[in-house]
Amino acid sequence: MQITLQKSEVAKRSSVQITGSKSESNRLLLLKALYPVFSLKNVSNSDDSNLMTHALNTDAEVVDIHHAGTAMRFLTAFFSIQEGREAVLTGSKRMKERPILILVDALKELGADISYVENEGYPPIRIKGKKLSKHKVSLKANVSSQYISALLLIASKLDNGIELTLEGEITSVPYIKMTLSLLDEIGVKTSFNENVITVKSNSENLEPKALVVESDWSSASYYFSIAALSDVGTEITLTSYKENSLQGDSALVEIYKHFGVRTTFNSNAVTLTKEATDVEHLNLDLKNAPDIAQTIAVTCFALGVSCDLIGLHTLKIKETDRLVALKTEIEKLGGEVNITDKSLHLKTSSNIKEFVSIATYNDHRMAMAFAPLALKVPIVIEDALVVSKSYPAFWDDLKSIGFKLSE
Repeated sequence: MQITLQKSEVAKRSSVQITGSKSESNRLLLLKALYPVFSLKNVSNSDDSNLMTHALNTDAEVVDIHHAGTAMRFLTAFFSIQEGREAVLTGSKRMKERPILILVDALKELGADISYVENEGYPPIRIKGKKLSKHKVSLKANVSSQYISALLLIASKLDNGIELTLEGEITSVPYIKMTLSLLDEIGVKTSFNENVITVKSNSENLEPKALVVESDWSSASYYFSIAALSDVGTEITLTSYKENSLQGDSALVEIYKHFGVRTTFNSNAVTLTKEATDVEHLNLDLKNAPDIAQTIAVTCFALGVSCDLIGLHTLKIKETDRLVALKTEIEKLGGEVNITDKSLHLKTSSNIKEFVSIATYNDHRMAMAFAPLALKVPIVIEDALVVSKSYPAFWDDLKSIGFKLSE
């Protein structure tokens, strides 16, 4: 289904409720499966989290997680320690092109029994659950943080926990710290000293606890973009957020100051207020928050701001090659973009073409990142329902604040 967004303007004051963080939800869903004494509130209603929930509760031999990359990584580790359980973990055509070798090799180093069903290094994989006896493992520090988190999430169920050594410069530190903070919150002892992460074994019963998932900062990014493209004085309030967030994408608060967006925390909500700005160029290293790169690039393009975004090496193995996708779609709109395998460079442009049809490449973030352009020109979003992967209510929420759209 494609959606046409007419040129729109948002209400002077509006409010949106966003459900729980997909990143926090998927971690806590796995921990709840390992420790059923916990209850969860404000869990993400995204496709990814629904697929994760289903996979953790099914007895089927073949578990299909479609496009859900986080679920693929976390479940690879989870099924590795389910003694006596054999499962084939598979996914979409794109998922079968996304590498899993690094994580599988690390789990094998710990004693896991995992084999490839089709292509070496890629899903689908056959996992025979067993007790993992070893506890020391090493990974290159610049790999996807999801590989690292997958190991940390199951560590407390290993007889000797895990001692994980990261070799080289660590990227995506906030996501690693998120995982460790959630483990600490449920009562599992962890440490992160220099390049060594330790998670202690915990065979004792943990105290029952209700865990509340903070709302998703990645989903909030689109409203930061909308605020940046709106008239001075526009206010958008988002719930439920906290100032000391575990999510790396909360870097939005500082980044969007460049675009004149002031963020005010009040109780469990944030209010975004558009103020005057004269930014002409932006240099950003997004290695700790790569998921907001698309949003920022489109914001810059819409405002005629040039930018150099670096630290984007993980974007090539997401739902699509996001760097190529961004270059292709921004250039259809009249922009000029250069990319490397880990950076994006946007030149200043003054005109945006109208009614351009934006391809989404099975990538929810492509659809949502380009939607705010409707505050400047009419635009068409192809395969608009792809947003359900992380934010099913996105189009309804845009309508509620003033966007005009039709199927």
